[in-house]
Amino acid sequence: MKRVSQSPLDPAFVQNPYPFYASARSAGPVVYWEDYNMLAAFDGRTVAALLRDRRLGREVPADQRRPVADHLTDFDRVERVSMLELEPPTHTRLRSLVLRAFTSRRIKGLEPDIHAICHELLDAMPANAEVDLITAYCTQLPVRIIARLLGVPENMSDQLLAWSNDMVAMYQAGRDRRIEEAANTAAAEFTTFLRAYIDARRDDPRDDLITSLIAAEQDGEKLDLDELIGTCILLLNAGHEATVHSLGNAVKCLLDHNTPRDALGPDHIAATCEELLRFTPPLHMFDRIAYEDIQLGDVTLRKGDRIGLVLAAAGRDPALFDNADRFDPTRDAKAHVAFGGGLHFCVGAPLARMEMHIALPALFDRFPGLTLTQRPKFANTYHFHKLDRLMVQTKSL
Repeated sequence: MKRVSQSPLDPAFVQNPYPFYASARSAGPVVYWEDYNMLAAFDGRTVAALLRDRRLGREVPADQRRPVADHLTDFDRVERVSMLELEPPTHTRLRSLVLRAFTSRRIKGLEPDIHAICHELLDAMPANAEVDLITAYCTQLPVRIIARLLGVPENMSDQLLAWSNDMVAMYQAGRDRRIEEAANTAAAEFTTFLRAYIDARRDDPRDDLITSLIAAEQDGEKLDLDELIGTCILLLNAGHEATVHSLGNAVKCLLDHNTPRDALGPDHIAATCEELLRFTPPLHMFDRIAYEDIQLGDVTLRKGDRIGLVLAAAGRDPALFDNADRFDPTRDAKAHVAFGGGLHFCVGAPLARMEMHIALPALFDRFPGLTLTQRPKFANTYHFHKLDRLMVQTKSL
């Protein structure tokens, strides 16, 4: 078995992990990543296959579960009913109920709202001034949309973001006791808020996702209160987190490459966004647990072991994409795995795509002379690949 070593906290890796990915991919298909103490897959075909392999999953088997630390009990209460951490049959039931509420019709109905919020945010930006696009645009759009979709007050956006950021930090490399305590506090406060809000919606149903989730039913089963809360938190967190990073990374990439304006035109925006997701995805790695021994080339993944599936490395695999390290908005990049795959394929992918399709052209239509004023730096938050700041000059031509 070949072994590779690369700290996910190394500043050079954080800014550009792709040289390491290329080296690890050439040693694969599966190698042992010493810093994570687990196997990892880096090539496109292996990653795609393992995402769909039912012998792997996210749920920790009962005989491997460890006692929950006292300072993480509230966070664990949310996580243990999250679709993200469950497998069939529970995952099947929850996802089916969610999809009955999270319909394509409901998502399509948000299109006018996305246009309106984009223009409202752009109207609020001063012309010919330096602006942090992450806070002024990339963050505000998806959190307001997911709040509107679920039916929670948009004026709580800052609080929702704070809770979400504290909870999502649990998945990044180098988490410590401070991060864990903040995540637990956020989970407790988020749960208290949602419990009261769900109770109010039972008595006063509205045309929103929370009301639909309350009503969703399959074979006589409904989501219980803990499942409702866990699902709402997952949708709020996942529903904006990846889109924020996708938008920020996309703007940086488009400016870095002096991308022709017609790449954001109505006939080309869909292909451009798929290439952006392939080339600079917001989530770089997602792990799975083996439920039985699995032979992967000359490597055996043992039952109970974890394996890292490096989505971003798969997207730069030259076996799947010609000139894979070149950003090319004209290519067919649909084979990327930025949204995962298999049972855990991102349920919010259609919404994220629609937000990108609308938000990027709106931004460059309003400020066609948009330029970077500071060199963007990626945050030390691996497995996420995100910009905390994106300082731009809002030039009009």
